[in-house]
Amino acid sequence: MAVLSEEQALLKEMAASWVRDRAPVSAARQANGGFDSTLYADIAAMGWSGIVVPEAHGGSDFGYLSLGLVLEQLGRTLVASPLLGSALVGAAALRMGGSAEQQAKWLPAIASGQAVVALAVDEGGRHDPDSIALSARPEGNGWRLDGAKTAVVDGIAADLFIVAARTSEGVTLFLVEAAADGLTRTPLRRIDRRDAALLGLADVRVDGDAVIGEPGAGGALLDRILDCGRAGLAAEMLGSATQAFETTLDYLRTRVQFGQLIGSFQALQHRAVRMYGELELTRSAVEAALTAIDEDRDEIPALASLAKALAGETMRLVAGEMVQMHGGIGMTEEHDAGLYLKRAAAADATWGNSAFHRERFGRLAGY
Repeated sequence: MAVLSEEQALLKEMAASWVRDRAPVSAARQANGGFDSTLYADIAAMGWSGIVVPEAHGGSDFGYLSLGLVLEQLGRTLVASPLLGSALVGAAALRMGGSAEQQAKWLPAIASGQAVVALAVDEGGRHDPDSIALSARPEGNGWRLDGAKTAVVDGIAADLFIVAARTSEGVTLFLVEAAADGLTRTPLRRIDRRDAALLGLADVRVDGDAVIGEPGAGGALLDRILDCGRAGLAAEMLGSATQAFETTLDYLRTRVQFGQLIGSFQALQHRAVRMYGELELTRSAVEAALTAIDEDRDEIPALASLAKALAGETMRLVAGEMVQMHGGIGMTEEHDAGLYLKRAAAADATWGNSAFHRERFGRLAGY
């Protein structure tokens, strides 16, 4: 487990307190797509949307591990917000590849919560640079984009998209404003009730200065951006799995069956110990990945895949056990167990599921 600084410990406690008071899991039950803009305004007012934004652009530049601590707490009650997709992924993309003009325009808006940025990369269920088919062709002083993207997280609420396209030089990343002519958004119904969209681009024109980085050099940059998002999502999933585990433990301590607390049954104790062990392993992997990003280490891809793979498997395990150990009530729509199980499935599938990341980790390790 990472040793937190005094400031990070205070940030974690502040986030935990806010989640308990302002964003209980009942809010996730009431969500009907999208996120609560009032809650996100609170998040921005506390400075969390600017944690990885440089101070020169209105942020605190407090690091990815610090933002991961907040995401973990929000994950406990399944809070839907653009903090991951915009304040982490969007900000990371602009920090890593954006021009001075792009950063000056968008980073302050991200930090203040006034703009929501969404990464548009998935096509037909795939999200790696090699699978990108959406085309971008030079036209005049700019580019013409044609194609489609699927499962764009926060795609309905986004003000700006980071679109991965294929040019003659290779993969290129573009900034495309949501109001662009020819861009359409179709709401995507997801089992976890989160905002996502099918994105259509038909003859969308952007200026030459809409390119992030250099034309054709977006593949490596996209991998770096995705790894930041994967580590952040793994932190959120860790929080969800931890809360599901603690809720289940409370039930084991209070539910009486056959005249005994069910927590006294050895079979259930063994299953609880297994969950605890997997949570501790996942925490170590998540914190290692976020720390590596802060330190810009070469191991980022491997550690990000390790964290995402373990988080996906652990959250699925714990959410499934939550349903089973609660028995009949765990199968009902009224109980929270189903919300965690649905979120586990959706989060695992985002930016590569556990199987994808196990295979990627193996390739990176030379197997």
